[in-house]
Amino acid sequence: MKLLRYGPVGAERPAILDAEGNMRDLSSVVPDINGDALSPESLAKIAKVDVSSLPVVQGTPRVGSAIARPGKFLCVGLNYADHARETGKEPPAEPVLFSKATTALCGPYDDVEIPRGSDRTDWEIELGIVIGSRAKYVDEADALSHVAGYALVNDVSERRFQSERGGQWIKGKSHDTFGPVGPWMVTKDEFDDIQNIDLWLDVDGDRRQTGNTKTMIFGVAHLVHYISQFMTLEAGDIIATGTPPGVGLGMKPPTFLRAGQVVTLGASGLGEQRQLMVQA
Repeated sequence: MKLLRYGPVGAERPAILDAEGNMRDLSSVVPDINGDALSPESLAKIAKVDVSSLPVVQGTPRVGSAIARPGKFLCVGLNYADHARETGKEPPAEPVLFSKATTALCGPYDDVEIPRGSDRTDWEIELGIVIGSRAKYVDEADALSHVAGYALVNDVSERRFQSERGGQWIKGKSHDTFGPVGPWMVTKDEFDDIQNIDLWLDVDGDRRQTGNTKTMIFGVAHLVHYISQFMTLEAGDIIATGTPPGVGLGMKPPTFLRAGQVVTLGASGLGEQRQLMVQA
């Protein structure tokens, strides 16, 4: 199933894509695509619905973040060895964890703001894990049973804020609109192998990133297991799993985003995003 949310900011409604790619309103089944809707019981309930009986969403409404109000928006840094090296770092021995503020969340086609005072706003295409049930001290062999599905994430970053302004990375990761998620959350049953997903990102039509999740240092199951040793994961939490090489910081010379540029990105099975860069 492909679950999504549509409508104005703050007033989004839940929807599901039918076999023809039409958006069908899901409000009669669940109030939103959030933690409660992502439980195994709720997903089973949605799966039993005759999608053709649901009303078709008319027109071309805004598409919001695929997930509403996650309790946590976690990220994994340096999770592709070639990306770690392009940033001048060695591949980590354990997953590098940090957070994005949940206020960074936005829709996949929303404008992305370049923060005031920024001169190093960068792009990062990532596979996002969406948690479906509470995970605390889970074994790696059982980790995927706690996953509801997956979504495309652009982990937009301001590199100077991240690395040169003191403290932790969260300052460079959390500006409003720095977390486009979607267009859909795709339930895990639609993937034969989540560790074989192609990823790509373009800036103004020029290919900047090409990768595949098979080259992740730490795979999806290990990440869910690992993170659950340090904190409890709840339904609706999002984990962005790291980016392949090709970010602006790694270019020679480093190249960053400017207002007016357009970033497009996509992943096999997860759809595509498009963002116009604007000045905050």
